[in-house]
Amino acid sequence: MLVAVAGIVLVLTYPNLPSLEVLTDYRPKIPLRVYTADSHLIGEFGEERRAVVRIEEVPDIMKQAILSAEDERFYQHGGVDTLGVLRAAYFNLIGGGKRQGASTITQQVAKNFFLSSEKTYSRKFYEALLSFKIEHNLAKDQILELYINQIFLGQRAYGFGAAAQIYFGKPLKDLSVAEAAMLAGLPKAPSAYNPVVNPKRARLRQQYVLRRMHELGFIDAKQHEDALKQALVVKRDASEFAVHAEFVAEMARQIAAEQFPDDVYTRGLRVYTTILKADQEAAYASVRRGVFDYDRRHGYRGAEAYLDMKDVTSDQDETLDELLQDISSTEDLQPAVVLQADTKLVRAYRRGGELVTMSGDGLKFAARMIDEKAPPNKRLRRGALIRVQKDDKGNWLIVQMPEAEAAFMAVDPQTGSVRALIGGFDFNRSKFNHATQAWRQPGSSFKPFIYSASLEKGFTPASIVHDDPIVFPASVTGSQAWEPKNYDGKYEGAMRMRTALAKSKNMVSIRLLQAIGVQYAQDYITHFGFEAEKHPPYLTMALGAGSVTPWQMVSAYAIFANGGYRIQPYIVHQIQDEKKQILAQAQPEPAGNENLLAIDPRNAYVMDSMLRDVTIYGTAARASATLKRRDLAGKTGTTNDHVDAWFCGYQQTVAACSWIGFDQPKNLGNGETGGSAALPTWIGYMAKVLKDVPESFMPQPEGLVAVDAPGHGKGPAKELFFKENVPAEVPPAPPEDETSKPVD
Repeated sequence: MLVAVAGIVLVLTYPNLPSLEVLTDYRPKIPLRVYTADSHLIGEFGEERRAVVRIEEVPDIMKQAILSAEDERFYQHGGVDTLGVLRAAYFNLIGGGKRQGASTITQQVAKNFFLSSEKTYSRKFYEALLSFKIEHNLAKDQILELYINQIFLGQRAYGFGAAAQIYFGKPLKDLSVAEAAMLAGLPKAPSAYNPVVNPKRARLRQQYVLRRMHELGFIDAKQHEDALKQALVVKRDASEFAVHAEFVAEMARQIAAEQFPDDVYTRGLRVYTTILKADQEAAYASVRRGVFDYDRRHGYRGAEAYLDMKDVTSDQDETLDELLQDISSTEDLQPAVVLQADTKLVRAYRRGGELVTMSGDGLKFAARMIDEKAPPNKRLRRGALIRVQKDDKGNWLIVQMPEAEAAFMAVDPQTGSVRALIGGFDFNRSKFNHATQAWRQPGSSFKPFIYSASLEKGFTPASIVHDDPIVFPASVTGSQAWEPKNYDGKYEGAMRMRTALAKSKNMVSIRLLQAIGVQYAQDYITHFGFEAEKHPPYLTMALGAGSVTPWQMVSAYAIFANGGYRIQPYIVHQIQDEKKQILAQAQPEPAGNENLLAIDPRNAYVMDSMLRDVTIYGTAARASATLKRRDLAGKTGTTNDHVDAWFCGYQQTVAACSWIGFDQPKNLGNGETGGSAALPTWIGYMAKVLKDVPESFMPQPEGLVAVDAPGHGKGPAKELFFKENVPAEVPPAPPEDETSKPVD
């Protein structure tokens, strides 16, 4: 009777099972992906992170690990493993404890695509019927492929392709036996066996999978032993990609979301940016080195915080991982809690279970905070939260998370394509994009635009201007008396304009602006893309007292680099759909188009000549000396009270700008200038991207005349003049103060 009823139910139910079209025409939600111009993945956005793979792309070791963990008889049963069900029932009957399940891979596919997760007999019956139908209509490899791509594996990873990238930073084909076993253990309980959240439980599950692989003959004894010994390096930050370009990826996401708001995160859009992997990595490394160097110059600040150690019973207590779980980290600044500290040795527990020891050179930076005389709220003692880092020799060092911020941006001055962009020291710490959003005073890095304006008013590089103290009474300023000073407090009297720019003489810039008129200058700087209202028409404009962003500054300097043409920086080159059909394409207007001419090409050429002097014998002489080339041009910038430090400059093929400062503006420290704090980052980047680029110089446009310019100094023997401004005789340059070192 019971069998008859079951048969009737089966006959009535089977025809009403859902269509398998969702399986045969598999269309998973594919996230938005962002790439460099040379096709390296830099970002992925969507609720489900996926990397769909074909079954033939899945290595045998991954398939074997999955079968060992989930369904060893997958290729033998017809959808429901009767032997597995009986075995589970037996163990559940005699075990009296944790219950065993017996879902096959096919049943899991049925559940994931069609059913809820409720545990009732009716749902299990429905699941079994669906499994039979799936097995009847699809080949085993098709079913396994669906499972491999659809199963949830924690960290927003759906499918083993995505999980391999998220947990280990590599494609499936590169996984080791140990890594494959770790991933294969996840489907049973993605949260409980997540190696990021629960490394010890994940390890136990991995050991079980490896044992089953050995018992089933998929690996031999040596492979089993080697896999157990392998120390796995699990990525703790699921947003890490091969290229450090988080700010760029976020910009690209916003652009794509504006154009395709309805399904931007599910249809598999591919956004190709303009950045180049080599350039971006060079910028990232140089920015971090620059910030680290600045931070070290100002000493160790002590423990970040103190963690409650009362429940910690041993140096390997799981509680230690829990204490460190919510501490933000960056790739090379790992959080750790001090277990023992004295002036000769510090032992600490690093998140993930590693005990690290620092001694000798590893303690030098933090030495003053280990001493008993250190402030009690900063001293390194048991429970102190610190950062640790490995040096080039593999030794652990105590370091710290820098407080300063930085930005860097590089563009092709001919097209405006952004080659590299760093929006801050660490995207996970602050998503505020300093390259595009930070309005800061440019200081002396703004002077070239005042000098450019003065050339249009008849001044020349040979013009004599006085570098003498100057005082403006309240009746002139409209508020209070103003007594500007040179950065170093030294004054050299009369000097050529070329020399004044190289040495960044404030008094000369002010006198130039006074001579040409602040209203004229305010209008003229808009040719470079600056907003007039951000630069009030006062003489303080000569010292860069207005507001700019690094994006604006690099755009403006590109005009000097390309001979006078305005370019519009852009960061997204192309957007494609899931079938790689082009949906949107950038249409940049290259330099050379007469409609884009921002300043007289003669002006750009003369300014290029003067800005190259800045890098040869002026405030940025370190650039040419380090890179051993004379085709570099640019200007340092340091604002009042050392709040912002800049260097903006270019070579004919690339324009770039470096900035360093604090989010809440404050003094960077005495001696921290554009030349010492920002220029090294620019040099570090240029050293990489110009390595195989030959020297090149701008062709001289018509309408310029070179005339002998006798005198002192390090400038050229001939000086450049607009043909309408050529003097009857160039007066000798005043003698320079050779003891005055250009600093800015």
